[in-house]
Amino acid sequence: MDRLRRLSVAERVQLAQDIWDTLEPTAEDLPLTEEQKEILDRRLAEHEAGPASAIPWESVKTRLESK
Repeated sequence: MDRLRRLSVAERVQLAQDIWDTLEPTAEDLPLTEEQKEILDRRLAEHEAGPASAIPWESVKTRLESK
């Protein structure tokens, strides 16, 4: 653990990303609760009913970065 703490923040972030990239979880590995399924179903139905209301990622990203 001490060896990890000696890494810079950037190096630790990169290490975490490298580990994350090795994961290939399936739906069975990450089960959803019934409440989560209902939320996702509701959001999908809302999107399908009005796809024009979707906000492009770049717009969301720009807005978040400006805060």
